[in-house]
Formats: sequence, structure tokens, C-alpha cells
Amino acid sequence: MINKALRILIADTQHFYRMKIERLFNELDYYRVAPVQSLAELLTLVDYGCEPFDVVVINAELAGGALDLPGFLLDNPQVRHALVYKVPSTTMQMAEGFALGNLQISHAALPNAQAITQLMTWVDRPRLEQDEALRRLAYA
Repeated sequence: MINKALRILIADTQHFYRMKIERLFNELDYYRVAPVQSLAELLTLVDYGCEPFDVVVINAELAGGALDLPGFLLDNPQVRHALVYKVPSTTMQMAEGFALGNLQISHAALPNAQAITQLMTWVDRPRLEQDEALRRLAYA
């Protein structure tokens, strides 16, 4: 069952890309989406938000080297899950679809329907199911 209360933040400088990604979420019945166009807007919403974002989808180029995106997203209690796309393969030596905790890395220019569906399958699983999956990983 879809949790329609999930908070989603999309960050990209291109309006067309933000809208395209938002439509992918809408097709999955997620409508609580906040699109932003700059790193300053993203930081303001994340730092001063009253409640955490369940999903942050961000173009790696938005940071422009001014911010360590993986470090920021992994250690931030205001971000539960994140997908960073358009990551240059020379910058981060990680395989396509690499995931670490709540962070997924993609070299794709734009997330497609499959990537968003896969992300939301992980994010919107019942909490007990996620805890069990993490326990199994810890003992593997």
C-alpha cells in the first residue's frame, strides 16, 4: 500500500528534468513533491525543515563540487533516502546502482521509471520489513 504522506524533494537546475522526475513519482501515486532548482534552496529546505524528507532525488551537478553530496546525505537526519544521479564515473568509482545505506548512486543522465520504482519499492516498504532486511545484511 502506498504511503501518500511521504515527502519527496527533487533537485535539478533544469525545470524540464524536475517536472519529468515529478511525473514519474505522480505515476506511482506520490504527489507530495517539492522541486528545487538550486543547492541553496535544497540546503534551506533540508536544514530548516520541520520534518525529514523521505526521499531526495538530486542531480550531482547541482552541488558543483561545493558540497560532498554522499557525506551530506548519509549523515543528515533530515534525509531518510536519497538518489544521486548524473554522477560522473570518474568522480566516484562506484558501480551503477550502487547503494550504501540510504543512498543510491546512478551515472544515468536522468532517473527513469524503473529507477524511481525501484527506489520507492525500498522506501515505501513497511518499517518492520526494512529492519528485517537490514538485520539479514548485518549477519550475512
